Amino acid sequence: MNERAIRQFWDSHPCGDTLVKSLEDDYEGFFQRYDAFRYSREAHIPKRLDAIDFKGKRVLEIGLGQGSDAEQIIRRGGLWSGIDLTPESINRVSTRLRLRGLPYDKLECASALSIPFPSGAFDIVFSHGVLHHIPNITIAQSEIARVLKANGRLIVMLYARRSLNYLIAISVIRRLGLAGLYLSHVHARGIVRDHLDNARRLGLFKYLKMSNFIHSNTDGPLNPYSKVYDLNAVKEDFSAFEVEKYYQDYMHAPPLPTSWLAPFAGILGWHLWVHLIPRAK
Repeated sequence: MNERAIRQFWDSHPCGDTLVKSLEDDYEGFFQRYDAFRYSREAHIPKRLDAIDFKGKRVLEIGLGQGSDAEQIIRRGGLWSGIDLTPESINRVSTRLRLRGLPYDKLECASALSIPFPSGAFDIVFSHGVLHHIPNITIAQSEIARVLKANGRLIVMLYARRSLNYLIAISVIRRLGLAGLYLSHVHARGIVRDHLDNARRLGLFKYLKMSNFIHSNTDGPLNPYSKVYDLNAVKEDFSAFEVEKYYQDYMHAPPLPTSWLAPFAGILGWHLWVHLIPRAK
């Protein structure tokens, strides 16, 4: 897996693009629909952001999606800069911030493997749902440590291994369901068809190995790379940092109905938030 493949996928499949009525050049309407949908489903995000002291802090966001969190950080007083691997995201986020009249420092199309900012430039690096899509995370975390001040913070959301979504929905239910569809030779459409095409291309048993299956079961069957994390994996991959605190949220495990399980999001939620501090250099 390489960065070019990841860039191509996310440039042609912008994060969350299919969740609401399509863009169709109506940026303002699209952003309103997208934000309403995103924060109604993931209402914990604004609450988590409220608990972070962004005011007056120089903040770098890595991976921008539609720019929803960028807007939230700026409105909370952060002196925001952002980078994204894809030109499409940069275009959308710059349009959002211009339409809303929101100030920011810099917005760059760039890789987390080579962050185009000087050392010690930021108080906070924030990344929600992005760093688990970077195969060369060792390089990326080293670059993040470089651009952070010595007393800075890296705040990330990573997919959680110890979650209902990973342990049951993906590892058991979706694998069994796909195997049944594959062996019954059904004709499917959409996402299911793409999964069956993957299985035919790789072979069913190879595709169902979690080392392959996880990539296609976090952000769609065409997604080239994803990783899930527990605390030990965080410590291993983010060796330039020490874990300050961590918590889980967001009960999400399709096709399972999870609304009644919301009280257990802190134990089995799909989102693992981690606050990290740079190790002394």
